[in-house]
Amino acid sequence: MATVAQQPCAVRSYAPAADYWALTKPEINFLIAIATFAGFYLGLPPQLHGFPFMLLVHTLLGTLLVSSGAGALNQYIERRFDAQMRRTRRRPLADGRLEASSVLWFGILLSFTGGIYLAVAVNALTCLLAFLTLGSYLALYTPLKRKTPLCTLVGALPGAMPPLIGWTAASGKLSFEAWVLYLMLFLWQFPHFMAIAWMYREDYAQAGYLVLPPGEQSERFMSWQALVASLALIPVSLIPTVIGHAGPVYFVLACVLSSGFFFYSARLAFRRSNAAARRLLMASIVYLPLAFFLIVLDKL
Repeated sequence: MATVAQQPCAVRSYAPAADYWALTKPEINFLIAIATFAGFYLGLPPQLHGFPFMLLVHTLLGTLLVSSGAGALNQYIERRFDAQMRRTRRRPLADGRLEASSVLWFGILLSFTGGIYLAVAVNALTCLLAFLTLGSYLALYTPLKRKTPLCTLVGALPGAMPPLIGWTAASGKLSFEAWVLYLMLFLWQFPHFMAIAWMYREDYAQAGYLVLPPGEQSERFMSWQALVASLALIPVSLIPTVIGHAGPVYFVLACVLSSGFFFYSARLAFRRSNAAARRLLMASIVYLPLAFFLIVLDKL
């Protein structure tokens, strides 16, 4: 009987930890960590003796702290609207499992701890980029989601920062090669987010989000954003070979991978179904880690 009586307490003790973990959006942090690592590895000076493992750990830890704080603060800002959407109403704050003030301070603590950590353990430029990403994500992209469908364009600017953060952590500066990685991630976000926006278009509309234009314009808007960005991603993904930072094997594999991503974008653009959107979403989740992995692997 004592064991049975203790079970609810054990469940309650674990529940807040799981809720705070959910606030950090770990699935997004996984992709951020991959993009940051790719930028870091590719940004290492060629004459470097030995891999700076601890510098990589500091970079990833600081970056993930800032991104986790951004995720928590985003949910704090959008808590009333999250409660109106099926896909987000079970989030800890929207569902009432956590207090708003606790989430606010949790987000602030993570964000500033991560930024200061990057400044001390990595360098000032990396810290600046991380804070710039945080500020533009919360102050520009988040409120614009309720004002204009161009929020995707605005949000893609800070969303593509992780490779730059990794690059500056490794080299202390930015170069053309770093901006190529930035452009790849920038373009990737449009088909990725259009798939999500199309799958949950009714949810977004109910909560007052303008991620898609109203009426029939939404179909054309979604189709063009997914098609144009994924098509542009094909030549952009081949630039590393053109500038001599990747070989012919990467060129062929990147061409195949990007063409496949474009295929799923085209299917959504022409079929405009939730099934096609779901396939594109899965293709985008596969594409990004694999594309950066191929670039890193070619440098080994």
